[in-house]
Amino acid sequence: MPLRRNPQGLQGLTQIGQGLGTLDREVFEAVAESPSPLLDATMPRLSWAADHSKLWFAVAAGLVATRHPSTVRGAIRGVVSLGVTSLVTNQFAKRVWKRPRPNRATVPLHRQSRRFPTSNSLPSGHSASAAAFAVGVGLENPPLGLGLALLGGLVGLSRVVVGAHYPGDVFAGFGIGAGIAVLGARIVPPIVPTQVLAADPLRVDTPPRPDGKGVVLVINPASGGGTGSRVVDEVREALPAAEIVELGDDADVAAALDEAAQRADVLAVGGGDGTVSCAAGIAVKHGIPLAVFPGGTFNHFAKDIGCDTVAKTVEAIRRGSVACVDLVCMDDDRIVINTASIGAYPRFVRIREKLEHKIGKPLATLYAMVLTLRHAEPVRISYDNKTLQTSLFFLGNSTYLPSGFAPSRRTRMDDGLIDVRILETGRRFARLRIITSLMLGRLERSPLYHELRVPEFSFSVVDGSTILAHDGELGSECTGADFSVKYRALPVFRPLP
Repeated sequence: MPLRRNPQGLQGLTQIGQGLGTLDREVFEAVAESPSPLLDATMPRLSWAADHSKLWFAVAAGLVATRHPSTVRGAIRGVVSLGVTSLVTNQFAKRVWKRPRPNRATVPLHRQSRRFPTSNSLPSGHSASAAAFAVGVGLENPPLGLGLALLGGLVGLSRVVVGAHYPGDVFAGFGIGAGIAVLGARIVPPIVPTQVLAADPLRVDTPPRPDGKGVVLVINPASGGGTGSRVVDEVREALPAAEIVELGDDADVAAALDEAAQRADVLAVGGGDGTVSCAAGIAVKHGIPLAVFPGGTFNHFAKDIGCDTVAKTVEAIRRGSVACVDLVCMDDDRIVINTASIGAYPRFVRIREKLEHKIGKPLATLYAMVLTLRHAEPVRISYDNKTLQTSLFFLGNSTYLPSGFAPSRRTRMDDGLIDVRILETGRRFARLRIITSLMLGRLERSPLYHELRVPEFSFSVVDGSTILAHDGELGSECTGADFSVKYRALPVFRPLP
């Protein structure tokens, strides 16, 4: 039996469409006829600024200049979304929906745009581009995207005020631009900052030491290219009762720290992360708190506990501000305070840190990754019942941020976890796939990238041995290693809220 059409249903839809069209024209005429000095002064200029997306390209340039990671990513995503939207709107949408432009006779001459467009009215290209850019930026940086969305809304309003579009054209443009930006986020997801949840800091009751009594500082004045000498002078002036043990270049640092710990209430150390790692193990052995003065080249541990200057460490000692942090024990006899690595990871970090202040961290990371993967000697390792080939292996004390293969900071150092990140390079076209994923901001989603956070970790080298570096020291050859967390084992002076 043939299907019967429902003429009443079609007639109802037609009537709804006609009603919306009438409402659209009435709103347009109401806006055109409304006297407003504010609209007269601002809307034509804003509409002109958005011609050919000049406004959004200028905003994008300003966002990139900030060099803030999420802001730069937002600017790039916004511009790409805008470009795709412009192509879809002008080459497809305007040819499918044919609607004549509004009658400008009701629009005051001083409001009208200089060049009246001749293309179809539906949808508004200016509005589509505005929505695409604002939503694209907002996917990476929501607060910034909200502000740009308000600006985009004004751009859409300006197209009605100057007589170029009906309100319905503007809303259609907003929908197309926002939809394309959201679709782009499904293809290349935005980067979501990792949040580390942990318990409150474990404070240790320690008496204030306003003059540094009971503190023994072990330091080489020549360390850090002369930084150690400056630390000695500042500590001597700020903590006159502290004992300062100055070492020579050929001194046995471990023996000096152990001897100092036997008579100290507080063991203080000045130097790089390798020296601090040694001091941490000795402080735990003698059951006394550690104070760290930044006296090395990078001082990653000192920065992460909030003691990136001598003044901050001095203030913590004076106030008796102490909290416990984690340590990682390696093979039961060595302490890791920051990181351990095999393969070419130390080379990767050196290249990245050398360039990131000149060209920005994203480009520096990409360049360092390309060089490292090109020249690195791969290592085959076994862990957790799997065997893989890697050129970059990173292990950190506590969780590092951000996710991906450019970890740079820790917001907490007492979460009881080891942060392990491995790039697998033994699969087909692995290097090309890694570089492509890094360029698209999707490395952490690549099957070649492995990231885990565990309280213990062990690996073994399948073919011979490899060099294991830790805390800035080159280390020695090994055939494998066992790592375990010493949860909140080290009481350390640090600023506390």
